[in-house]
Amino acid sequence: MSGADDLVDLAGLERPTVEAVLRRLRGGLASAGAGATAEARTIVGHALGLDLTGLVVGGAREVGAEDLATIVALARRRLAGEPIQRVIGEADFFGRSFLLTPATLTPRPDTETLVETALAELASVSRPIVADLGVGSGAILVTWLAEREDALGVGSDLSEEALATARTNARRHGVADRALFVCGSYASMLWEEGFDAVLSNPPYIASATIETLDAEVRLHDPRLALDGGVDGLDAYRVIAGEARVALKPGGFLAVEIGWDQGAAVAALIGAAGFEGVAVRPDLAGRDRVVVARKPHRATAMVGGAK
Repeated sequence: MSGADDLVDLAGLERPTVEAVLRRLRGGLASAGAGATAEARTIVGHALGLDLTGLVVGGAREVGAEDLATIVALARRRLAGEPIQRVIGEADFFGRSFLLTPATLTPRPDTETLVETALAELASVSRPIVADLGVGSGAILVTWLAEREDALGVGSDLSEEALATARTNARRHGVADRALFVCGSYASMLWEEGFDAVLSNPPYIASATIETLDAEVRLHDPRLALDGGVDGLDAYRVIAGEARVALKPGGFLAVEIGWDQGAAVAALIGAAGFEGVAVRPDLAGRDRVVVARKPHRATAMVGGAK
């Protein structure tokens, strides 16, 4: 019996308890690849409003016809290749759940390296003001504000839908009163020398490479959040100059990069007049974040900017 047939057969369960539905769903989702047990729990838990404990404790609870239909619909989307985070409309990041919409990138564990690096670098700064360029779902900025209760933050994005999503996530995690979201390109609208840190996970995939990405990324993440231009470095060229203007003297810059872009992005940021440029690895040991500091002393800026 195929995975899809297994799912249809949920309606034929003699007694559709939570435990029975989970068991049958695991078999149906196995054809979608590894992680069938976790994904079955995610789908059933999302449909029924139960966490893992609730699924275990409530195993004997019968699932009603309406909830059963919802579970089948969600599982069919997963079997069709839609990422589990898109199926349920949420993704976990830094121990918190973030709402997703079609306009937002799915936050990934690799990006936690960016947040951890910034938290460590600004640990001694009191009441830091941070900008997140290309804020998307708000995962980076909202996490930062949740971890630093004395911090303020501004998130920018070209997409109004993404900004609406970020605002919702800021309210969800209780930081909306310390966050401002603005529509625009990177840091161009931010005030001069107003920020202790500028963070960004910009689009960094070379345009021609996007069609070679896994279908779960290529078909479901917004192209605006993926496409970094011909060489994948367009965003960094803009950010390097604009962040230098927006940062206070001695301010901190951290950007996520592709695993093979460390040297190129570090060179761009160094050429823009930053100091202490370094490449930091993620947990897998791959280049993931480029960091730098704006000089304390006055220096001539690239292109004659002041």
